[in-house]
Amino acid sequence: MPQENQTSLKDETELFLAEKWKNATIANNFIFYKVMHNNPDVCKELLEILLQIKIDHIVMQTEETIEVDYDKKGVRLDVYAEGVTKAYNLEMQATDKGELPERARYYQGILDVQALDHGDDYKDLKDSYVIFICVPDIFGKGLAKYTFENLCLENPEIQLNDRAYKYFFIAKNYDKILDEKQKAFLKLVMSSKEKGTNSFTEKVSRLVEEAKQNSQWRKQFMEWEREMAYKFREGKQEGKAEGLLEGAQQNAIENAKNFLAMKVLTPEQISQGTKLPLEKVLELQKEMLVHA
Repeated sequence: MPQENQTSLKDETELFLAEKWKNATIANNFIFYKVMHNNPDVCKELLEILLQIKIDHIVMQTEETIEVDYDKKGVRLDVYAEGVTKAYNLEMQATDKGELPERARYYQGILDVQALDHGDDYKDLKDSYVIFICVPDIFGKGLAKYTFENLCLENPEIQLNDRAYKYFFIAKNYDKILDEKQKAFLKLVMSSKEKGTNSFTEKVSRLVEEAKQNSQWRKQFMEWEREMAYKFREGKQEGKAEGLLEGAQQNAIENAKNFLAMKVLTPEQISQGTKLPLEKVLELQKEMLVHA
């Protein structure tokens, strides 16, 4: 690739990342992670709202466990917290990569491993809650919340009672949820213009803006985004990205849909940032209007 083209591509990427950071909301998984991980009181209140339980206190994992997963073309940004008898894993998902159920299973296993010391009785396992806040409806059934427990297939009235719970909250369907506090938060996730409709969501909005003023976090965000883009290009150049390219194309489409839904960027900016043809972005916009 000519040097001038490489420079132009780099400049375009930097501009897109800067715009992405500027317009980031709580729906951005990096921002969500930083806000929750660094504000345990806010994380605790959100857990109470989502699970509709009273939590005495939580202890946040002291070290960041942010993992760049190049195979999945994303950054693992899950918030881990625990109380005396309960453990929680909480994550924001703006796109559907088709692997959240398996991801939930993986997180549930991590919670159990971290909760049980060698020699402990299995009864000492904590109640575990894996919670995903999703922008799209990954199950496509129109619900605002999907809750899963282990049941007997032959007789669904029989519960396994392993105290392992999985929740998927769908921001897209926020208007279908009955609890007003849950609705307010999911609406905040879904709307780029929303600044909060109650004291909690107003607090979250304020913390999001404060997070975006943190130069260290901005640098960290930009570096990870660049690194993922570099790893993808590297794999493509080595001829290892045939399957990855297909996945990246789908990921770009999901990102474009998310930006269109949140009305943050213009179709031209989305095309430039996701590397999708403008015609494809406009086609997605038209499809979303038809199914709105």
